[in-house]
Amino acid sequence: MNQENAAPVAADAGTSAEHHEKKDFLLFWACFIALIATAFGFIIRALTLGDIGAEFNLTETQKGELFGVGLWPFAISIVLFSLVIDKIGYGRAMIFAFVCHVGSTVMTIFTKQIATSLNMEPYWVLYIAMFIVALGNGTVEAVINPVVATMFSKEKTKWLNILHAGWPGGLVLGGLLTLALAPTGVFGKMAEGGIGWEMNFALLFIPVVIYGLMMIPCKWPVQERVAAGVSYLDMLKEAGLIGALIVVTLIVREIGRVFAWSLTLQVIVGAVLVIGYGLYVKSLGRWLFVFLLLVMIPLATTELGTDSWITDLMGPAMEKLGLEAGWVLVYTSFIMMVLRFFAGPIVHKLSPLGLLAACSLIAACGLVFLSKATGMAILVAATLYGIGKTFFWPTMLGVVAEQFPKGGALTLNTIGGVGMLGVGVVGAVLLGNIQDKEVDAKLFSAQPEIHAQVAGEEQTSVFGSYRPIDAEKVQELPDEQQEEITEIQATAKKSALQTVAIFPLIMFVCYIVMLGYFKTKGGYKPVELSN
Repeated sequence: MNQENAAPVAADAGTSAEHHEKKDFLLFWACFIALIATAFGFIIRALTLGDIGAEFNLTETQKGELFGVGLWPFAISIVLFSLVIDKIGYGRAMIFAFVCHVGSTVMTIFTKQIATSLNMEPYWVLYIAMFIVALGNGTVEAVINPVVATMFSKEKTKWLNILHAGWPGGLVLGGLLTLALAPTGVFGKMAEGGIGWEMNFALLFIPVVIYGLMMIPCKWPVQERVAAGVSYLDMLKEAGLIGALIVVTLIVREIGRVFAWSLTLQVIVGAVLVIGYGLYVKSLGRWLFVFLLLVMIPLATTELGTDSWITDLMGPAMEKLGLEAGWVLVYTSFIMMVLRFFAGPIVHKLSPLGLLAACSLIAACGLVFLSKATGMAILVAATLYGIGKTFFWPTMLGVVAEQFPKGGALTLNTIGGVGMLGVGVVGAVLLGNIQDKEVDAKLFSAQPEIHAQVAGEEQTSVFGSYRPIDAEKVQELPDEQQEEITEIQATAKKSALQTVAIFPLIMFVCYIVMLGYFKTKGGYKPVELSN
């Protein structure tokens, strides 16, 4: 991958305008494929974690933690690389991402062998592998977001939406391939004895190799902030002390949980980092940026948190239709992919904040509908949810890129980092914890004798202690009692979707407040930097 930084229309003097355009779009599509690779890993994990959980006897909360670690380390790499990306170059960052993608995939495929040879719990092998892939995913976004915002500086929201069509596009392609390898899929039926989940993870090599090859001839643009002469310190001031407080608190809290740090140690580490940053920048940060950081947490939980769990949550209802639950995620992702390519005219009509407000209401309705839908009504509910979540992530990136261009790669990528942190530390684990606690309470209330036989050891999470149901003990029960437990679990899964609907309603109120603020300023207008 080329290490040189070049102008946004990078090329040598005397090169034709046509050659410039081809080079720019080669780079754009290479970024697009890299994002597809991150989505492949996400959907493969979402569609196979049930099988992995069954093989290694994981609790629902442990599966939520594995979803989470596939997301929150994203923030570490996206924030750290945003601080140095203009110095080390985009090409070197992408090499790091490539190595992470390859290494984590190999580690996941050989989980059993690694766990046996190192005498580790398979859970921790999977946890480390997903940690590494999340670092790679964060690095990809640390590169592609500022690159595309710089390449298309006059239409940032439009092109960031088109770029992020790669995410649902990857979900669709990866989902179709994974479902084809499932026992009921085309290739699954052809294979004697079935195809293991390890083969699904091997699919990730396809987009990873493609983006690696495509980026070799690319030259990289000089970031908009750098080209405009905005200093590094001015970039840091945009996020400020409060922005650093939000990011550091979320990162330290999760790292502290993983490595069993005491609360005192977490506070000391966080305070040192935040105070040091504050003393250097001498700025609290832009209040609107801080507000957007906070809104990003429920936004990411609504989209990625729900997507992480949607296959598992809708499993019982889809099974009654004779369909794989993964089709819900593939279908809603297809809606997202198509609509994001047409974001330009929609944004022009509604404004970015108006679009976000409308999508919040649609998403809330879709989630409530999904929690209650049965039969073919699930398709209608999934359509609403798919439309609602379509423009969330890239439009928020567009708002930050348009309102805080002085923040360069830092503000643009920090918003994504906080989103991943929020869903990884809070959202995905919350959804798993809701299920564990509700199943425990309902089973204890309805069938205390059965509960006494299958209740596992008390465990802890960020949401406190809980008692999961031991899947192995459930398998020892008579079929009739197993069916009772399955029915209770199905109810708990759908209740979790209704709980998540609170988040887009919170977002709707926030976007209305921001629309009111910009109205007092004469309306929403992008901020432009002069060279």
